Amino acid sequence: MNIHQLIADNGAYFYLIAFIWTFLEGETIVLFAGFAAAQGLLDPFLLLAATWLGSFAGDQAYFWIGRHCGLWVLKRFPGWRYGVETALRWLERYNTGFILSFRFIYGIRNFSSFAMGMSAVHWKRFLSLNLLAAGLWASSFVAVGYFLGHAFRAVLGDIVRSFSIVMLGVFVAFAVGVWLVHRLQKRRQLRLPPGATAVTPPP
Repeated sequence: MNIHQLIADNGAYFYLIAFIWTFLEGETIVLFAGFAAAQGLLDPFLLLAATWLGSFAGDQAYFWIGRHCGLWVLKRFPGWRYGVETALRWLERYNTGFILSFRFIYGIRNFSSFAMGMSAVHWKRFLSLNLLAAGLWASSFVAVGYFLGHAFRAVLGDIVRSFSIVMLGVFVAFAVGVWLVHRLQKRRQLRLPPGATAVTPPP
């Protein structure tokens, strides 16, 4: 299986995949695509645009779900309460800093934009900060993947082209590891008492 040829032949679809993946969550595909961009298989600027827009759109959607359906969702999924309340405590403590950095914080990132929809944060303020934060996040992971791609190429030369399966395996292992960590965190959260009452969002 030649991963490089697959990307080269279907590169346009990888931008769409990157958008969808980052809309839902996850930096694994961004690192992998950044690595591929360093090999000249993808345009790094188009990749940055796709991941930036995907991350922004995803968290904007979760914000509006929290704002309009937050209490109903928490009643439906009470196991989310601990993560939501943790995100709200971080928001109360760090405010703007938290909005700009929550994507980098494992364990509560899944709940953060949803929780902020249930908070008193004005939607216009969240929209502008979310756009900036999504750009910082996408730039960081595209840059890391791009740097790693160049570093591998500098060390291995053309051998990196036959290194595709190993490279893909590393990123898949990373994704599985992150998934397992999230699963363990969710199980731990379900054993904790709910605590405070959810915040009712402003009109």
